[in-house]
Amino acid sequence: MFATYPSLVDRSVLITGGATGIGAAFVAHFAQQGARVAFLDIDENGAALLRNAVTKVRHDPLFIRCDITDLRALKEAINQASALIGTIGVLINNAANDRRHHLQNSTPEEFDRNIAVNLRHQYFATQAVVPGMRELGGGSIVCLGSIGWMIKNAGYPMYAMAKSAVHGLVNGLARELGQDRIRINALVPGWVITEKQRELWLDAAGEEEIRRKQSMPGHLHADDLARAALFLAADDSGMCTGQDFIVDGGWA
Repeated sequence: MFATYPSLVDRSVLITGGATGIGAAFVAHFAQQGARVAFLDIDENGAALLRNAVTKVRHDPLFIRCDITDLRALKEAINQASALIGTIGVLINNAANDRRHHLQNSTPEEFDRNIAVNLRHQYFATQAVVPGMRELGGGSIVCLGSIGWMIKNAGYPMYAMAKSAVHGLVNGLARELGQDRIRINALVPGWVITEKQRELWLDAAGEEEIRRKQSMPGHLHADDLARAALFLAADDSGMCTGQDFIVDGGWA
C-alpha cells in the first residue's frame, strides 16, 4: 500500500514532458490522487495512449500539445492550462532529453538546443506560474535534476551541465519564492529504467553496472519518482524547500 494525499484532491498540476516515461508516471499518479492534471508534450500519440490508460479518476488528464523550447508557446500553453483546470498550484518541470553527444563534434546550435530542452523551460515555466501561486497563497515547484552529473558520467556533457544548473535554479529561488509560501525543490533520479532506456542503453553491461553500483537490488522505475513527486507537491512537505531529493536506489 502506498500513501494518499488529501491535499492533492482538486489541486491543479502542470507537468511538462508528460506523454511518456517518467512524465507519464507523474500524470497517472497525480490523476489517481484526484488532482486536476494538465500535461505538455509534442508526442500526440504517446499522449493519446496515456489518456486512454488513465481511467476511473476524478478528473481526466488534459493534454496540450506544446514544444517547450518555444517560450512563447510554453507561456500560452500554461495560460491555457490555467484557464481550463484552474490556477496552477503544482508545477513539475520534467521535460528533458539525455541524448548522447561528445565534446569534439558539438556545435553551438546543438548546445543551444540542449539548454532549451533540459534547462531553459524550467526557468520560464516557473516564471509563468509564480504569479498564480502567489494568488493561491502558496504552491510547489518540482524541478527534475539528475545524478548523472554528480557521478561524473561520460557521454552527455551538455546534458550534465544543464542538469547541474537545475540545482542552482532551485537554490537561487528558494528564499525569494519562500516568502510567498512557494516551495521549490529538485527531484533527482538515478538510472530510471523506462522503455526508452531499455531500447537504447540497457544491455548486459548496464545490468551489471546496476548490480554493482546500486545499493538496492532491481530496477529503479518511473513510479518510484512519481511517488516522491506526490510528497513534494502535497502539503505534507510544507516546510521542504531548496532541497535535493535523490531517488537512485543508493547509487554508489
